[in-house]
Amino acid sequence: QVQLVESGGGLVQAGGSLRLSCAASGRTFSSYAMGWFRQAPGKEREFVATISRSGDMTRYTDSVKGRFTISRDNAKNAVYLQIDSLKAEDTAVYFCAACTWGAATSVAGGYDYWGQGTQVTVSS
Repeated sequence: QVQLVESGGGLVQAGGSLRLSCAASGRTFSSYAMGWFRQAPGKEREFVATISRSGDMTRYTDSVKGRFTISRDNAKNAVYLQIDSLKAEDTAVYFCAACTWGAATSVAGGYDYWGQGTQVTVSS
């Protein structure tokens, strides 16, 4: 069983920045690929970013490339999402997810554990 707890969301003006954190339980965090997804009101959950087990590979959806950075600290069992140059369309609940079989995928179905989400609201 893996528990994921996100934090760091909030209300921010367009152009601002936030750093989301996701704390994971378990002693095998370094064997999980991790991902961030988001869900805006009335929309389906969408892929944002993923990072490999060692952190040497990252992938982003096109709309966030150059503005979002995913990183991880395996010693702290944590994954982060640095969000810069926020736009109104980034408003959503952001979820972190763990793939315990190690695939850094953009497909939500590939993740077997999810956090409860943290709200990011961008005011224009």
